[in-house]
Amino acid sequence: MSIAVIVGLGNPGAEYGGTRHNIGFDVLDALAADCGVSWKLEKKFQAETAKVSLGGQTIVLMKPQTYVNDSGRALGAWLRFFRKPTSQAAVVYDEINLDLGRLKLSTRGSAGGHNGIASLLSDAGDGFIRYRIGISGKAHPEMDLKDWVLGKFTESERTVINARMPDYLSGLRLLARVGAEAAMNQLNSQKPSQTA
Repeated sequence: MSIAVIVGLGNPGAEYGGTRHNIGFDVLDALAADCGVSWKLEKKFQAETAKVSLGGQTIVLMKPQTYVNDSGRALGAWLRFFRKPTSQAAVVYDEINLDLGRLKLSTRGSAGGHNGIASLLSDAGDGFIRYRIGISGKAHPEMDLKDWVLGKFTESERTVINARMPDYLSGLRLLARVGAEAAMNQLNSQKPSQTA
């Protein structure tokens, strides 16, 4: 089934720029820039959106402006308005259970402790494509998870993410072109070429 919307998770506001939780925003910003499109605020969806051409189809990019923990409101409203099934949505977000920079696609699973995914499951339903980007686990076990995900990437971590960014964009183009199953077979076997 074709992809209608790609959602990037993140928190709005300059103070959250460069944080691990905002990797979804970072990837979509890079894709929008690569496609030469600009963002516009759509108040009825509480989101910034942009339209791009990927895989021979027009796809909406979405950055919810509701904060990560309430991301489902934006996607749920969009899907209901355009009468699209949840399976036509892909969501780009940070994953602490993957090594830094690693990319993994899936179509099922629990929220895994990610409040943004819990919100999506609640408001938009299951079945969306999960485009997970590894941010690694907490640097210190005693560290609060919130402090970790809302912390900014270190310089060396950012170097890894920046080096992988072209792969994230080509992965989204592949997903749009061949669909989730074929994209999973190709992308999930790839290892990051660089490590922190």
